[in-house]
Amino acid sequence: MQGEDPFDQAAGSILRQPKAVWATAGASVVAFMGIGLVDPILPSIAKGLEATPSQVSLLFTSYFLITAVAMLVTGFVSSRIGGRKTLLAGLALVVVFAALSGTSSSVGELVGFRAGWGLGNALFVSTALAVIVGAAAGGSSAAILLYESALGLGMACGPLVGALLGDASWRYPFFGTAALMAIGFICITAFLKEQPRPARKTSLLDPIKALGHGGLASVATSAFFYNYSFFTILAFTPFVLNMTPYKSGAVFFAWGLLLAVFSVLVAPRLQERFGSLKVLGASLVLLAVDLLVLGYGDHTTAIVCTIVSGAFIGMNNTVYTELALGVSDAPRPVASAGYNFVRWFAAAAAPYLAPKIEEWSDIHIPFVVAAVTAVAGAVVVWVRRAALTHEAEELEPRHATEDSVAVFAD
Repeated sequence: MQGEDPFDQAAGSILRQPKAVWATAGASVVAFMGIGLVDPILPSIAKGLEATPSQVSLLFTSYFLITAVAMLVTGFVSSRIGGRKTLLAGLALVVVFAALSGTSSSVGELVGFRAGWGLGNALFVSTALAVIVGAAAGGSSAAILLYESALGLGMACGPLVGALLGDASWRYPFFGTAALMAIGFICITAFLKEQPRPARKTSLLDPIKALGHGGLASVATSAFFYNYSFFTILAFTPFVLNMTPYKSGAVFFAWGLLLAVFSVLVAPRLQERFGSLKVLGASLVLLAVDLLVLGYGDHTTAIVCTIVSGAFIGMNNTVYTELALGVSDAPRPVASAGYNFVRWFAAAAAPYLAPKIEEWSDIHIPFVVAAVTAVAGAVVVWVRRAALTHEAEELEPRHATEDSVAVFAD
């Protein structure tokens, strides 16, 4: 009907999806759970393996460092063997390395196994969106909404599952993830048919070449600074809160719920009213303020600010994703790979640097640094607004007008 909100149309069709889409979306939830799974059990891991916070934080660093580098490989692989086989390869790696993580006898082993897990997750996550869009009913708007819902649900449930299983032993969340991903492997094997391959095979250098576009490079640079702030909260805050797995899991579950709600429901509305760049700039500045209050407030204030940060992170994630996918003329998988290649390096750096900065200074300074990087991300958006404004204005909510096969086409 004319005048109907495309977002409402997407929301209305999101439940009417083939089994293949639900199988992929379900596995995506578990994949995103793996990011925050270790949050509530970081102190328990440190105690169980007699490791320092900076050593344990390498669980994130190895995971995201491999994920960043793997972004150059995922398009190369999927364009040759197809989306289905790439998904299954990624799932198989996650099952193996998540199970091995649970058997670790030292922090070094665990860090190494998390690196293998990161490779599997990169293969899966980078391909899942393309597969969902290609197989979904109702157009790409409903598919992207479903994917972001899976992201939000996974980020919310990860800490909760980690807390529930980790209360008995820090090893159980890893075994639990391996079991869930094995179920996902079986479901995708049973329900997902092979997807169309791109007209041209992706080379290893295509994502790097895509970053030659000024707009995409600007989005990636801004997201790099933002991701440092994001993962300071995710990886360092559990040590600051110093709570039991149950309490820490509850905090990050609430954080994840806000992330999901603001990513899927609030951000599109605000973008439609104020524009993507204004929403992104304001959200980054508010995140910086939240980080400063978190760093200098008392324990209760730190809990509240941790939860509230989920709202800003949810909005940022949505706007960054849409800008990265629409700001250049590169194929969407290639643009996404280049963008993720840059931003995940900050996700690898923050978990290691934040506790190191605390060792060199005091507990407040890591949050000051994270606040500065959030502002830096906003400054990049403002300075480069001329390169981003036209593309941002052209983006309709949820990319509703794009043909779903654009994800695979050159």
